[in-house]
Amino acid sequence: MSRTALFVGRFQPFHHGHLHAIRKILEESDDLLIVVGSAQMSHEPDNPFTAGERLEMIRKALAASDVPMEKYMLIPIPDAPAHRVWVSQVESQTPRFDVVFTNQPLTRRLLVEAGYEVKGIELHMRKKYEATEIRRRILSGEDWEDLVPAEVYGYLKEIDGEGRIRDLAKSDSSSVHD
Repeated sequence: MSRTALFVGRFQPFHHGHLHAIRKILEESDDLLIVVGSAQMSHEPDNPFTAGERLEMIRKALAASDVPMEKYMLIPIPDAPAHRVWVSQVESQTPRFDVVFTNQPLTRRLLVEAGYEVKGIELHMRKKYEATEIRRRILSGEDWEDLVPAEVYGYLKEIDGEGRIRDLAKSDSSSVHD
């Protein structure tokens, strides 16, 4: 019997920690549904990239890491207007799944209450591989290349992801004073 796992993340941006989690999940699951959450969010300091850009990052990184395309499906899902509606929104927009992998407390609670088996994700060097840390390094001009797969780094350079993050931080701080 095949086992399908669900993994939810914002991937702002996709980094080595995400890649490590996907590999670990695929060790104990046959197929993986990767939900790109908060799909409607972009061009904000904490959500700088569009759903399409995040899908592209993940696709490029998984292809270069020899994760077979037939083992995963990428599904963008926007936030729901109410937490209780979110699980039914996920269920209606994804194929059937058997187990959920998340460390996010609200996601865990909502899916446990809906009757799903929910497992934590073994975090790989969490302090280092964290999207918040990557965005912080970009803002402070520090090196961040080693935190993301090479394909993600190249893609973000191509779309001027660094410039976007810096511009969004400026507009965010200026709007506070308006």
